[in-house]
Amino acid sequence: MERTASETHRIAVFSSGLGRGSNLAAIHRYLSATNQPVQIALAVFTRAASPAYALAKDLGISSCVVPAKEMPAFERQVLSLITDYRIELIALAGFMKQLSENFLSLVQIPVLNIHPALLPRYGGKGMYGMAVHEAVFAAGEELSGASIHRVDPLYDHGEILAQKTVDIRDCKSASEVAKAVLKAEHELYGPTICKVLLRL
Repeated sequence: MERTASETHRIAVFSSGLGRGSNLAAIHRYLSATNQPVQIALAVFTRAASPAYALAKDLGISSCVVPAKEMPAFERQVLSLITDYRIELIALAGFMKQLSENFLSLVQIPVLNIHPALLPRYGGKGMYGMAVHEAVFAAGEELSGASIHRVDPLYDHGEILAQKTVDIRDCKSASEVAKAVLKAEHELYGPTICKVLLRL
């Protein structure tokens, strides 16, 4: 018996819109390729002038821009959208703002984030994006990878749900580390979202 549209799990992806939207595309690609009863019902961006915003439109994902200069106003608007779109999970993909404890309490659905490192010291305050890969490479680490976790309001490193290790000993630059880790992120995010929603 086929699952009806009303039984499909609906997720939202939050992005700052600064990047190309590769994790958004990877999640969409995984859900489409595996025919999971999960769909990206909404993509929320904090700015429209970005490749990621255009990509979401190209993929046919319902998208909106909610400025995040004032986080209380952002969170109020997003809470309404979550209700309107019947969202069951939020996946952060390049979303650089800190969600408040009050928001996480009120939303009452899983909120996931992905970090491009295995060790928390490379994902602390002010350490994100390329800065993580540069620090990992400069420290001479042999391994990096990606960690997906529930969002924690204090440090943004809540319960780890999945990790993928990447051997970076052959990487000659931070850019090569970034490329290897991004591949791991793409392989990890979609399946982990489905495991949380479908309790696999």
